[in-house]
Amino acid sequence: MKGQTKEELALAIIERLKKEYPQAECTLDYNQAWKLLVSVRLAAQCTDARVNVVVEKLYDKFPDVASLAAASEDEIEEIVRPCGLGRSKARDIRACMGMLQDKYGGNVPGDFDALLSLPGVGRKSANLIMGDVFGKPAIVTDTHCIRLVNRMGLVDNIKDPKKVEMALWKIIPPKEGNDFCHRLVNHGRAVCTARTRPYCDKCCLQDICKKSGVGV
Repeated sequence: MKGQTKEELALAIIERLKKEYPQAECTLDYNQAWKLLVSVRLAAQCTDARVNVVVEKLYDKFPDVASLAAASEDEIEEIVRPCGLGRSKARDIRACMGMLQDKYGGNVPGDFDALLSLPGVGRKSANLIMGDVFGKPAIVTDTHCIRLVNRMGLVDNIKDPKKVEMALWKIIPPKEGNDFCHRLVNHGRAVCTARTRPYCDKCCLQDICKKSGVGV
């Protein structure tokens, strides 16, 4: 709307998405923090649905941090290959579990910088862990988030994940960030899609979205 600040637009979008998607949660299955670390690494260039299937086989063979840290890259790669980039993902997972075992007693650290020091963990993954596992303020700039916030007008033609994250920290209330990003994933899959023209005619944001009817 004319004259509306980005902060006001953000609050309006947050409230509408809350009504549209009451359940805001990660679509990766996990029941322990280290498993979310594994899954988010496997999710790079792979669907969450496929990751959820693959990790079941992985945990059947390696049920804890210690056994996964002790596994060979070849053993891990054989199982995670369906997720793509099997060699690099296996290498990162083994090294990450090894660091958890050696430096943190098998536990996932609740400090952002400590998470970033883990092999294969970038800002997106660290934010997801901080928000979902530790309940801390977090903004997860995955592909859905980046696409949607540009379309909505919350950021202006910014595609770099870190720059998008920094811009959103300025306008999204900290307590809302994590759930907001989960809802963006839901909305990006159902309505504001990437591979087809977005379904603006059935979007709950069509009257306030900057680029309603126009893909980016």
